[in-house]
Amino acid sequence: MNLDPLLNHVYAGGAIPPVDRWQPTQAGEMDLEIAADGRWFHEGSEMTRPRLVRLLSTLLRREEDGHYYLVTPVEKQRIRVIDRPFVVVDAEQDEAGDWWLTTHAGDRLRLDDEHRLQLSAMPDGAPVPEVSVRFGLSARLGRNVFYRLVEHAEQRQDGSGALELGLTSAGVWQPLGELPAEAS
Repeated sequence: MNLDPLLNHVYAGGAIPPVDRWQPTQAGEMDLEIAADGRWFHEGSEMTRPRLVRLLSTLLRREEDGHYYLVTPVEKQRIRVIDRPFVVVDAEQDEAGDWWLTTHAGDRLRLDDEHRLQLSAMPDGAPVPEVSVRFGLSARLGRNVFYRLVEHAEQRQDGSGALELGLTSAGVWQPLGELPAEAS
C-alpha cells in the first residue's frame, strides 16, 4: 500500500479526516500499541517514521466503549493505548496571553473552553494534567511542558478550600494540580 499521497495530504495542511462521522461495517484488531510516552509500536517494533505516525494519528478516535480505533470509511481496527495517545511536547504563550500546546504528533491547540486541562491518574496513580485534543482523544503534558506552565502558574482556592495551582488561558482557568495542605 502506497501511503505517500495520504502523507502528503496531511503535511500539505490537509484537514483532519472526519473519523467521528465514519461508521465502517468491518472491524478488527491490530497489533499496534501507543506507549505512555507517546511512542508507537507495531507488532513489537517501534515505528520511527514521524510522518507515518502523524498520518495514523489523524485516523485515530476513542469510542464510547473506551477503546481506541484506527478508522477509515471502510473499516476500523482496535489498538492498545497504555495511557493517552498523545504527549504535549511544547507550550508557548501568545501576545494575548493565551497558551498554545503542540503534541508529539503535530497537533496544535489553544488552551480554552474546548481544550481544558484536567487532572487524571497516570497508570502509576500519579495525578497529571491532560488536555482534550479531538474525537475523544487526549494528550498528557510532558514533564518539561508541565514545569514550563508551572513557572507561569498562580494559586487559587477551589470550592472545597483546597489550594490549586493553574493558569488562565482564553479566559478559562486551567488547573495544573493541587498544592499540599500546610501542616498546622
